[in-house]
Amino acid sequence: MERTSVYKQFTAMIEQHCGGRIHKGFTVALSGGVDSVVLLYLCHRYATQNGDLPVKAVYVNHGLSENALQWQHFCEQLCQKLSIMFNAAQVTIQAKPRTSLEAQAREARYLALDKHALCGSTLLIGQHADDQVETFFIRLKRGSGLQGLGAMRVSTTLPSGRHCLRPLIQVERQEIEAFAQTFGLQHIEDESNRSDVFDRNFLRNQVLPLLKGRFKGFVPSLMRSISILQAQQALIDELSESDLALCLHDKCLVVMELGKLSALRQSNVVRTWLAKHNESMPSKKQLEQILRQSLGARVDAQVTIQLTQGSVKLYQGRLYWVDNNLPPMLDVKELSLNDPVSICCDTKLIVCEGKGIRRPQPTETVSLRFACLSDKVKPLGKPGRNTVKHWLKDLNVPTWERTRVPLIYYDDTLVAAVGYFVNEDYASEQGIFWKEVNARK
Repeated sequence: MERTSVYKQFTAMIEQHCGGRIHKGFTVALSGGVDSVVLLYLCHRYATQNGDLPVKAVYVNHGLSENALQWQHFCEQLCQKLSIMFNAAQVTIQAKPRTSLEAQAREARYLALDKHALCGSTLLIGQHADDQVETFFIRLKRGSGLQGLGAMRVSTTLPSGRHCLRPLIQVERQEIEAFAQTFGLQHIEDESNRSDVFDRNFLRNQVLPLLKGRFKGFVPSLMRSISILQAQQALIDELSESDLALCLHDKCLVVMELGKLSALRQSNVVRTWLAKHNESMPSKKQLEQILRQSLGARVDAQVTIQLTQGSVKLYQGRLYWVDNNLPPMLDVKELSLNDPVSICCDTKLIVCEGKGIRRPQPTETVSLRFACLSDKVKPLGKPGRNTVKHWLKDLNVPTWERTRVPLIYYDDTLVAAVGYFVNEDYASEQGIFWKEVNARK
């Protein structure tokens, strides 16, 4: 690959993967290393040649090196020379059990990059072909499956929805270094890269040079294999999404439908379902436990299997995902009929016109309460009075969700359990009702 083709490769990646996002500009993850410096130079050149597109660089200071502040100053001065917006982000790495320092630093880095990026811009990461090969071997060592061995994708979407692109992923490190030398681009050297204590450095410094020396075209050949693995995983993902649609009902997995699939497809459905809840992939043992305890359980059985971010619960023949970090539900002493009210991080209550309960009298105070399971009420169309707990159980509401059901009161009388029933004495064909909606829409 000639020096000039590095820019052509960059341009092709941008135009292939960014599409209509190009006009919103780019945010470059700038560490000061040769790969990120070359990426910044390429991005600046492309933006200048295409109508002065907005470009910003973000340096993330993990505080893991005593030279971090010096590197930050280098990055800031580089951006000043190129008239590029610059932002430095300080992050603190908090130790987590069973999680490597590298993984924690990576998670904190992406959060910081996303936070400080230009609004609507594509986040550009300087990872290249050698990084991809290293990732493949690290995951091979861990015993990863097809998805893991596919290593890093060219284009991904962060949890926030931001587009993330690795436009140099097909370019080898030696070509990037040659490009920097040709154009006289200065960069810094991270002293930690010389330490073989870290697996990635050991592969980079000791293993890959031997393989490259022994096998001509080793990196391009492995990159082709990774591309094939990614294509095969994409095909499996399509099948998994189709199977998931058959098994899914109100965000839950219906065990009876899951049981109709082959064992391999059952596993894929559960993995796909958990991924949609941003849960890390379960181990083989955990996955077998989920399937064994749910498929072989009685209809009335209740099962809980704890994972990293939450738990999988079986209730009335359905698998539910329960997040460990759900915020508490807070009572509202005076509920307005005109303004939406937030009941948790991504849900709010709104008032609608229609079949529900009568409007409150001017002298009645409307309030929102939770977990009043012992209060008694006679729902419309139900026989007699009984507790909220009784009626929610009758409606197959899982035990852990009952305390989170919004309860509407007129003074001290329960008039509605949002989404489930209304008090018969307050029912009205032309009244009002409360509805839960996504607060982000």
